Amino acid sequence: MIPDDRKYSKEHEWVRLEGGVATVGITDFAQDQLTDIVFVELPEVGRQVKVGDPVAVLESVKSVSDVYAPLAGEVVEVNKALEAHPEQVNEAPYEGGWIFKIKTDGDLPADLVDAAGYQALLDSQEA
Repeated sequence: MIPDDRKYSKEHEWVRLEGGVATVGITDFAQDQLTDIVFVELPEVGRQVKVGDPVAVLESVKSVSDVYAPLAGEVVEVNKALEAHPEQVNEAPYEGGWIFKIKTDGDLPADLVDAAGYQALLDSQEA
């Protein structure tokens, strides 16, 4: 099930904005495609990012994949627990598997979609 309390990018990241701070992670679809994640390279706190910048790296038994910034701002927190337990991204992608938080002054970019829009994106990729 795709949570409806956040927005989604076409690169399969999710964003939940709360009081000017956006929590970012990857979707259940993305973690399933990557398979077992064995290492997470987290961004530096304080780093300024633009939309589309590669911010973190996920390494799985199958491949290595970038996690992109779905919005611009400053990285204000990272999920340090992932350093010891990268499997959290697989086990709880929408909760304990979040990757980083960005402080932003603006609204979320218009190209992010809601849960229904993300499901439509997945359906179109499967066709």
